[in-house]
Amino acid sequence: MVLRAVIAPDKFRGSLDAVEAAAAIAAGLTRGGFDAVDQIPMADGGEGTLAVLSDVLGGSRRYVTVDGPLGASVDAQWAMLPGGTAVIEMARASGLALVAGRNDPLRASTRGTGQLIDAARRAGCKRVVVAVGGSATTDGGLGAIDALQWTLGGLDVTVGCDVTTRFVDAADVYGPQKGATRAQVELLRRRLEMLADQYAQRTGVDVRELEGGGAAGGLAGGLAAIGARLEAGFDVIAGAVQLDERLVGCDLVVTGEGRVDAPSLDGKVVGGVLDAAAGAGIAHRVVICGTAEAATRERLEANGVRVFTLAERAWDHGDAMARAALLCEEAALEAARTEPWT
Repeated sequence: MVLRAVIAPDKFRGSLDAVEAAAAIAAGLTRGGFDAVDQIPMADGGEGTLAVLSDVLGGSRRYVTVDGPLGASVDAQWAMLPGGTAVIEMARASGLALVAGRNDPLRASTRGTGQLIDAARRAGCKRVVVAVGGSATTDGGLGAIDALQWTLGGLDVTVGCDVTTRFVDAADVYGPQKGATRAQVELLRRRLEMLADQYAQRTGVDVRELEGGGAAGGLAGGLAAIGARLEAGFDVIAGAVQLDERLVGCDLVVTGEGRVDAPSLDGKVVGGVLDAAAGAGIAHRVVICGTAEAATRERLEANGVRVFTLAERAWDHGDAMARAALLCEEAALEAARTEPWT
């Protein structure tokens, strides 16, 4: 019997990116007797999207100097895929990690992200995928829109959203994560309300009603105001890597991430991959993760999904982080050897 598996994990934050996680799991399944292992690193439209798409689909990575969140220049990477589609992670130009510990939530701007999109346009790209996780900003995308001179210039832009937050709600939901005080959150909310009016007057688009318009502090809504499409990030990535087609005829699907909890099953990689596998009629589904919230684990196992955690194989959290690749491999080996086909 020829055994075939599809491995489609997200990153294990702080220890493995999605490519590394897929490789470790593949090693374990191969040791466990699988003849064909298809590695499909995944993302949900946030951080890691660029690495996933360029690894799976190929293409070239490029750098351009842009304005960072607080104005200082940063060298930001973007990718051109085969066929001329650009992949941009806003976090590489306007991300919170670029100003860790010193963010100014009122001043932080998405201007650099607009400059990245413009660089892709000038390089001849006709289509752009923008991943919007990890932002430092709550400027409603105004910095990016100004950098683009309020036009996409013929670009077909898709924004991969990993949340469903509305435009104005971005201030309350994400402002505190970016360092905003209670008073600053209120100011940011009023500013987003006024900006929503401005977008409606200038473009005719009411960004208040767009599901996901508040992603990246409203960048998603701002880009939508000038013609971008907002789509669920997982669906964008799954379509690009042809996940559904690659699931056909496989015996086992393995997905995972650093921590599995209730949000993991709602628009994120783990839930999306498991749903796709169930839809394809694949009975053997496995989740390998760093830790699993108890109720979510029970829910998964009640639906026939086997869950393996690295925490159960390590001395402590630090050990699990340090040996994440080896522990993923061991979990995959156990999964391969304890399924009914063996």
